[in-house]
Amino acid sequence: MMEIFNFFGSLLGYLLWALYTVFKNYGVAIILFTVIVRAAMFPFSLKSQRSMAAQSRLSAKQKILQERYANNQAKYNEELQKLYQKEGVNPGSGCLMTLLPFPIMLGIYYSVIYPLSNTLHIAKDTVKQATDFVSRLPGVVTTANNANYVELEIVKNFSELKDHLTMFSAEDIEKIEFFGEGFRTFGLDLLASPNASSFLSMMWIIPVLALLSYWAQTFIMQKLQPQQNNQQGCMKVMLYGMPLLSAYWAFIMPGAVGFYWIISALVGLVQSLVQHKYFSPEQISAGDEGSRYATLMEEDAKVKPLPENLQKQIADKIAAKNMAQQTRQQNQQQTKKATGKKTASGSQKSKGSSADYMGSKK
Repeated sequence: MMEIFNFFGSLLGYLLWALYTVFKNYGVAIILFTVIVRAAMFPFSLKSQRSMAAQSRLSAKQKILQERYANNQAKYNEELQKLYQKEGVNPGSGCLMTLLPFPIMLGIYYSVIYPLSNTLHIAKDTVKQATDFVSRLPGVVTTANNANYVELEIVKNFSELKDHLTMFSAEDIEKIEFFGEGFRTFGLDLLASPNASSFLSMMWIIPVLALLSYWAQTFIMQKLQPQQNNQQGCMKVMLYGMPLLSAYWAFIMPGAVGFYWIISALVGLVQSLVQHKYFSPEQISAGDEGSRYATLMEEDAKVKPLPENLQKQIADKIAAKNMAQQTRQQNQQQTKKATGKKTASGSQKSKGSSADYMGSKK
């Protein structure tokens, strides 16, 4: 699985390196990098939302099918597929488009934490030799002793280590030194970790902003999607626990990782607001219904009219059928009236004979 994420990280690393060479600042490169990748993934996010809106639009019809074929699952599945085909809905596309951004976003993360491999694209064997060497040095890897951040530690301490890292070529050394010069952003050293930095370094602001940005994203998303307020159990823990976990990770990891999480959360929040304002499920459903109606009208317009003699034959048959139906209704009404008169006459005769009987007896 890690190889897949590294693959995406290597591809995205070319973009990150290109931005860095232009702006010569890693923080600015991460900001633009995140915005560009998020914008590239926006059509996938929109397609996922469109699919969910379509599913919501069909939920009432789907419920009717469930009630109608409650005892026949095969027939229900058949009719459900017909409904999807008729409405032009692919039930699997929403899940696919929801899952697709995850390997890309993890690829962004891997391009940040493995700068030598995925951003500078130094040979894999060379990087492995360097990381193995540095991992054995006491006191160098200070980021929670996590081997995932050794490459960032090499960039951070390269001036002290380069005489011992003889596996790097002159070109590699030049690239690493150039790369290491641009990690100071907004007064913060993105190669340092907050837990190993002094209070005056202001590195503590990265985990604080990570906490606030994720909490803001969670709070606003709950306002935009009130149905999430009813979630319980594990989902509730994810909603409120992830911001705390993100703040902790941002505290013990290099500042570049926490900075990326902050930018990612803020860009994701802006994207959600724009998507809700201009591409809400209601607007998408209304637009889809309008497009579908226009398509049906176009299809009707393409249908060629029947020949006049055939139209006349059909019209005569329909008129004859309607006339026969009216005649039957009139006959039925007359029969009912006649039956009612006979019933009333019989009732009067019955009353008269009864009176005669009582009178003769008297």
